[in-house]
Amino acid sequence: MTSGSPANSQKTFLVCHGAWSAGWAWKKMHPLMQAAGHRLVTPSYTGLGERAHLAHQGLDLEAHIQDVLSVISYEDLHDIVLIGHSYGGMVATGVADRVRERIAQMIYIDAFVPRDGQSLFDLNESAIETMREFASDGDGWRIPPMPVPPDTSPADVAWLSARRVDMPIKCFEQKLRLKHGETSLPRSYIYATRATQADTFGQFARRIRNEAGWRYFEIDASHSPNVTAPEALMAMLMEIVS
Repeated sequence: MTSGSPANSQKTFLVCHGAWSAGWAWKKMHPLMQAAGHRLVTPSYTGLGERAHLAHQGLDLEAHIQDVLSVISYEDLHDIVLIGHSYGGMVATGVADRVRERIAQMIYIDAFVPRDGQSLFDLNESAIETMREFASDGDGWRIPPMPVPPDTSPADVAWLSARRVDMPIKCFEQKLRLKHGETSLPRSYIYATRATQADTFGQFARRIRNEAGWRYFEIDASHSPNVTAPEALMAMLMEIVS
């Protein structure tokens, strides 16, 4: 926030969403953001959500980074609060590396935090075999959605299940290349404490608590608080940006 600007000045939150998902999964957050006087931008990556008809074998992490960069460019977004959720942490890290001057701060929500040269599979080795098997059961390049957390309401399970689609495997295989190294942007990490047995994101919670340049938060929610705990997530986001 620039000095002298009012505390309630509008902020622009830009979401890099998770795998199998899309912008639609942030539906519950829009009215909360609007009520707080902020703008929430939730684009969908190529091949997912309302753009599922564009899915093809060549889609990779770089394509999804480009999707978000195009939104920033065409919408002329500045002073962005960049959110990366889950797989979106891979995307957000790449986006921030390219347009650092457009971003005010980054918030990772139960997300992967890659270093230069790392892929999602590098950060989630225990899941590689299963995901590759799932892909090979089909046409070799699509990974079907993972199960939603057990505390998701039946209505939300139905809503999610009708809309989640397969994920191109290259998005998980491609290594992120950072042109400017580790970012010096202000970063916050929100760890969802209702983790599964695999606790995929516990490694980042541990790392970040011991690494300079981060603020660390925990939310009493499962992996997608934008679905299961929107009010609690909204309160935490407001605390981070205030």
